[in-house]
Amino acid sequence: MELILAESAGAILRWLHVVAGIAWIGSSFYFIHLDLSLKARPGLPAGVKGDEWQVHGGGFYHMMKYLVAPAQMPDSLTWFKWEAYTTWLSGFALLVLVYYLGADLFLIDKAVLDLTVVQAAGFAFVSLIVSWLIYEGLCRSPLGKHEVALALVGYVYLVALTYAFTHVFSGRGAFNQIGAVIGTIMVANVFVIIIPYQKKTVDAMIAGKEPDPIWGQLGKQRSVHNNYLTLPVIFLMLSNHYPLFFATRFNWLIVAIVLLIGPVIRHFFNSRHEGKGSPWWTWGVAAAGMAAVAWLSAAGARAATRRARPPPPKKTQK
Repeated sequence: MELILAESAGAILRWLHVVAGIAWIGSSFYFIHLDLSLKARPGLPAGVKGDEWQVHGGGFYHMMKYLVAPAQMPDSLTWFKWEAYTTWLSGFALLVLVYYLGADLFLIDKAVLDLTVVQAAGFAFVSLIVSWLIYEGLCRSPLGKHEVALALVGYVYLVALTYAFTHVFSGRGAFNQIGAVIGTIMVANVFVIIIPYQKKTVDAMIAGKEPDPIWGQLGKQRSVHNNYLTLPVIFLMLSNHYPLFFATRFNWLIVAIVLLIGPVIRHFFNSRHEGKGSPWWTWGVAAAGMAAVAWLSAAGARAATRRARPPPPKKTQK
């Protein structure tokens, strides 16, 4: 009976996680597209950065973005936050149900490191918090003002963390854990930065004060970070179905390549949305990266998990 309940809970949570993730990713991609597509035109209201006409579902939409905020607070606002919160909450519940409570099956590989369930689950949970704190510290440091440098440091950190995870957990557990780390950073961006600063803007307007432009700039920065992290985290969450990725000798290197491919693909679409042309070279890079992933996946099993076979029994002479 316990097995049936656990499987049912897992199925329901996974369904909720996927549906919420579709909603979150869809809205994120849409608003990045919208923001990059805005055009400054004559005759726009004061404070408007640009506008965009769109057609969908048989109707026309006229979208405008204020650089800071409109002069008057609108009667109603639609907040985009519960998609992100539901995705993370359902994902964390799955993490606990499958990987923490079932650590002996999915998180621990005693040929890699002999851990207890409590040790493995505790290390995995703490790594979520510590990784977010490190990311947040980097963003708030002077490095946060230099996007390229920040991206490079963040990339090196995630690759190093993946390498460490593959020497602590099973391959499947390591892939899932690095995906959980990235997902936690993404939802923290929404919960800690984007939504609170939007609320500060609204509160300032209600109080008759001028909102600080930096609030919107910081929210935009974190939204862009989430945009570039989305494709890698989707790959990592799906990878548990493919042992050729997570159970291979160079599994950490596969993750390193995917962490590069995802942003490169997003760069293609973001460049098109912004009207800066179509950088078709990105697809060549992505194809080369996936070819490298396929080659690495055929490199053999992880050395740490290759258990020596017992020698065949000696034949006794009659």
